[in-house]
Amino acid sequence: MPADGEPIELTPERRESLIDYPSAFPIKVVGVNENGFVTAITHIAKQFDPNFDASTIELRESGGGKYLGLTITVTAASREQLDDLYRALSTHPMAKWVL
Repeated sequence: MPADGEPIELTPERRESLIDYPSAFPIKVVGVNENGFVTAITHIAKQFDPNFDASTIELRESGGGKYLGLTITVTAASREQLDDLYRALSTHPMAKWVL
């Protein structure tokens, strides 16, 4: 908040500037823990970041093992790229949640 206590208005231009591009940007994807999930998410990530390194994926199983959480870190080049990547991940049938 500014010194006068008034909230900052997040205009479209201001929202755009909250991330400095290019930058490393982590995204969490959760899906059912089944064969092919990691490969599918890796394929999508590489479509939007050709230099994406699959060896950097962080994996975390749910307590019961039914779900698998992946944290992928892509190089974000623009807001449009991130929006398109989120749409691709969110609409993939193996992904349940994208954060």
